[in-house]
Amino acid sequence: MKKFVQQALVASLSSLALGLSAQAADWPEPGHTVEVILPIGGGTGTGDALGRIVADGLEKQLNIKAVPLNKPGANGIIGATEASKAKADGYHLLFSWAGTLAVNPSMFKKLSYDPVKDFEVIGLVAEVPNILVINKDLPIHSVDDLVKYAKEHPNELNAGSTGIGSSMHLAAELFQNETGTKLEHVPYNSPAEGTTDMIGGDIQMMFQLVPGIRAMVEADRVRALAIMSEQRSPVLPDVPTMAEQGYPSLLSSTWFALLAPTGTPDAVLDKLNEGLNGLLKDEAVLEKLNSLGASPLGGTREQGNKHLVDETAKWAEVIEKAGIQKQ
Repeated sequence: MKKFVQQALVASLSSLALGLSAQAADWPEPGHTVEVILPIGGGTGTGDALGRIVADGLEKQLNIKAVPLNKPGANGIIGATEASKAKADGYHLLFSWAGTLAVNPSMFKKLSYDPVKDFEVIGLVAEVPNILVINKDLPIHSVDDLVKYAKEHPNELNAGSTGIGSSMHLAAELFQNETGTKLEHVPYNSPAEGTTDMIGGDIQMMFQLVPGIRAMVEADRVRALAIMSEQRSPVLPDVPTMAEQGYPSLLSSTWFALLAPTGTPDAVLDKLNEGLNGLLKDEAVLEKLNSLGASPLGGTREQGNKHLVDETAKWAEVIEKAGIQKQ
């Protein structure tokens, strides 16, 4: 009897494996639509624009019908939750970013999805780095100058952001942790409000995102000190990186990734990864990314999953040190 049960189990597992292999081999089925959930409102910002670029690019790379679906609300939680519960068949994907994937787990007590456990990263898409900008009247022309000034004037420099837990706020907290400085956080409802006050001198600095401040840097309305990414920004090539100025650990960006529910067959994920990397080599796509102030990433599935785990741990530590209470 025991032997019979074991044989039946082996047969069952073999059938399941064959079924998954067949499913992967048949993917994508002719006429079957791939839905790409974007946890943001339509036409609202870089995330929506990039998500649509990815959906359109996958159509061309893989000869599929990819439809972006906007599911906004609650810091991306509504869309990410729906995607986490979708069928793991390669026809239901999530296009999301650092805040929803790596920051939310440390910001919310009862998150309805687990980014690491509920998803497989198909691949990293692009990043929009934070850029350290200051009021031009300050006697500061480098990161070293700023660190020295901040240490001599603790809590006197006001750093604006778009709210507690935002990319700009967490970049400022990371800066304080790594440099031993103390800044005063000033939250705003929008980056434009903070920028206006910074130009006017009401606040002294911001860790803006490149697209939101690019025009002011180019017009010489604010002074850009450093890009918080490993490479210089293609749209602001004259601004040095933090690493170039001796601060290699000061990396902060809003990065974007394409994901699928856990359990999606590996062969399907590999096909999607191949298509994603292919579209990130397309000159027309690269021009679109450049116009948004975004730098392409790409890479393997393993690199994408490791990045998610590392970023989640990194921002969890920053949030804990800053004493930010979970919502």
